Amino acid sequence: MALLETSKYSQGSTPSGINPDLASERQTASFSVEKLTALLDGGAERTRIRRAVAEAIERDPVFSRENQYFQSQNERYEAAVRKAVHLQKKMHEMGWTQDGPEFKYIYRALSGDVAFLLHNVFVRSISVLGSDKQIAKWIPLATKYRLIGSYAQTELGHGTYLQGLETTAVFDINTQEFILNTPKISAMKWWPGDMGRSATHTVVFAQLYVQGKCYGVHPFIVQIRSLQDHSLCPGITAGDIGPKMNFEHTDNGYLMLQNVRVPRENMLNKFCEVQPDGTYVRQGSQKINYFTMTTVRISLIEDEVLIALLKACTIAIRYSVVRRQSKLKPGEEEAKILDYQTQQEKLLPQLATGYAFHFINSYLQGLLERGYTEIKRKNFDTLPELHAFSSGFKALVTQYSTSAVEICLRACGGHGYSLLSGLPSLYTRILASCIYEGENTILFLQTARFLIKCFMAASAGQPVPPSVTYLAASKPGKCPAKNKLDFLSPDTYTAAYQHAAARLVSSTAAKLQDLIQSGVKRHDAWNQCTVQLAQAAKAHCHYLTVKNFVETVEKLETQAGIQKIMKHLCDLFALHGIFSNTGIFLHDGYISGAQMDMVTASYLDLLAVIRKDAVPLVDAFDFTDKSLNSALGSYDGQVYQRLYEWAQKSPTNKQMSPAYERYLKPLLHNKLSKL
Repeated sequence: MALLETSKYSQGSTPSGINPDLASERQTASFSVEKLTALLDGGAERTRIRRAVAEAIERDPVFSRENQYFQSQNERYEAAVRKAVHLQKKMHEMGWTQDGPEFKYIYRALSGDVAFLLHNVFVRSISVLGSDKQIAKWIPLATKYRLIGSYAQTELGHGTYLQGLETTAVFDINTQEFILNTPKISAMKWWPGDMGRSATHTVVFAQLYVQGKCYGVHPFIVQIRSLQDHSLCPGITAGDIGPKMNFEHTDNGYLMLQNVRVPRENMLNKFCEVQPDGTYVRQGSQKINYFTMTTVRISLIEDEVLIALLKACTIAIRYSVVRRQSKLKPGEEEAKILDYQTQQEKLLPQLATGYAFHFINSYLQGLLERGYTEIKRKNFDTLPELHAFSSGFKALVTQYSTSAVEICLRACGGHGYSLLSGLPSLYTRILASCIYEGENTILFLQTARFLIKCFMAASAGQPVPPSVTYLAASKPGKCPAKNKLDFLSPDTYTAAYQHAAARLVSSTAAKLQDLIQSGVKRHDAWNQCTVQLAQAAKAHCHYLTVKNFVETVEKLETQAGIQKIMKHLCDLFALHGIFSNTGIFLHDGYISGAQMDMVTASYLDLLAVIRKDAVPLVDAFDFTDKSLNSALGSYDGQVYQRLYEWAQKSPTNKQMSPAYERYLKPLLHNKLSKL
């Protein structure tokens, strides 16, 4: 069948154009794919809405990503702005609103290739940190795009360490203005999205000075470009920071401020205010200034990281049942590469990780909503735990997911290295998530600081948040497993994770205390423990992810075969973590060497079980072909035809080589080269 016909196929298409090797995988699913999709979406109605949004977006030629892999940085940027502007018309035409149920699915349908994402962070900053008066002034302007916002926090010399930011904002009591300055090159704002070419306004984070006294970092609304002709405002120097590994469509920018004055009312003052006479007033916790970052960290898990991981699993697993290589048994045809245990061991744990992180993301979203409700009531008690959760899980999920996407790419061999596979762009994009919105090591250490405080409090009999009560209840002991089947008991492996996390936290706390008691200064002692502190924080988050997966599976209904396959995935995720981190579990003898052999046996057994449902499990993610934008991962499995057809679209195949006349022709026609 000609590819011109088969390339039209996507989910719901007639099966005539589907690769038989892929079609056969779908006929033996042990569960209802449609019901699992609805479960992942949070209900069949949400699935219907998401699909309707995707269909409306994909039918519109303005949102096409067809030739994206062949576009220059300028072309990608212009396309992203065009899409962002057109999206406003589309939302109006479709009756979609920012508060409506459709909004959360728009970004997924666009696959993130749209401008003005930092505009949303600008709006969120004002909504969370601004007074009612400021919200009334700025939010209508922003939502109607009378201005385009950005979020200027990171500097050339400082990123995650916000207290070290060097941009200054000095209050002038005579004019009732703040004077903002970039005192040296390291204080230049660097990396903010939408700032390079698009933004007219930004929220600048700067050290506040009133009458010579520094009050720490505060947010200020600053206009950087004219609303008439888009020229830079007086005192502003701004531009694009240049090429990056990915995000070519985003104009990440730099910003320098020289005696830029903004009115007193432009300091976001829901929680902190400078009064006309210079009096500084604070209500609530200053840490509220970090709440925007907390919400961004949790939202990026869903918007950027989880989607990339699930797409990579979909592409690699579909390709692995279409690609045949070598023979498993003499005399038979070449085997699907997913039938090899080594390929299963590469890909199926990543698939289980995708499901584990989907469920932990749902947990974090609920935690964030409850926390924000309390903060609006001026109750800041949940902030420390919320900050610790957002930091630790941002680090854990991005680190593991980035590794998983790379494994998926490498598991596809040479074709995975082609941009047309969709995997390289997923990898270079997700790699950035380990760095932006807080570098992962620093974030693990922020979680560790919370854990050490809680451990000390629990040891002294003081109350601690529910997520860390296990630190007080943990007792030394041994794993009770007698055979490999015992390791398929959630109680058994959850207890092992809990023990490992508690041991790492308590032993690191003990080392910290010993160093301090021996005369080492507190900050030096902390630095000497940071490798183990980061390890303890990671173990804590990994334990909570396993525990949450177990609790989620237990609540599932037994019909449609979903609970059974989810239990297998939960087991695989947990045992993969033990199999991959044997030292942590063997360290104090909680798990013995013989028991580790049982873990390995059960882990490898699970691969063969989940292998049968691998394709249906990725089909349940319900990505359309246009969303995947992958020659290897399309629903119909026509891999080789699609690779060839897409390669023909390359501009290099439509023109004479520019190097021919200048270099190749003289070389080939040189008399000395004549045979």
